[in-house]
Amino acid sequence: MRFPDLLREPVLTPTRVRAAYAVGATTDVLQFVLGPFGWAGADEILDAAAALVMWRLLGFHLLLLPTFVIEFLPVTDLLPTWTGCAAAVIALRRRQQHLPPPPAGGTVIDI
Repeated sequence: MRFPDLLREPVLTPTRVRAAYAVGATTDVLQFVLGPFGWAGADEILDAAAALVMWRLLGFHLLLLPTFVIEFLPVTDLLPTWTGCAAAVIALRRRQQHLPPPPAGGTVIDI
C-alpha cells in the first residue's frame, strides 16, 4: 500500500461504521476498567491501537490527533473520547460524501 492510498477517504459502509463504533466503545470500556489499576503503558497501547484501527476504517482525519493526545491527560481516559471521535468523524465523512458534485463547465462564484 502506497502512502497516498493511506490518506484516501474510504467509502463509509454500514460494516465500517459499526466496526468503528465497536472499536471506540471497546477501547473506552477497557480504559475505564483498567484506569483504577494504573497499569503503566496499557492506556497508551490501547490509544495507539484505536487510532490506527480508526484510521484504517474511517481514513485519516484531523480529529484522530487531538483524541489521541487528550488521552494522555489524567482522568480523560475515563471519558468516552474514542466513541465520540468515531461519531464525529463518521458524521463529517457522511456530510462530505453526500455533497452534490460541483457544476460542470462555466464559472463558479464562491461567496
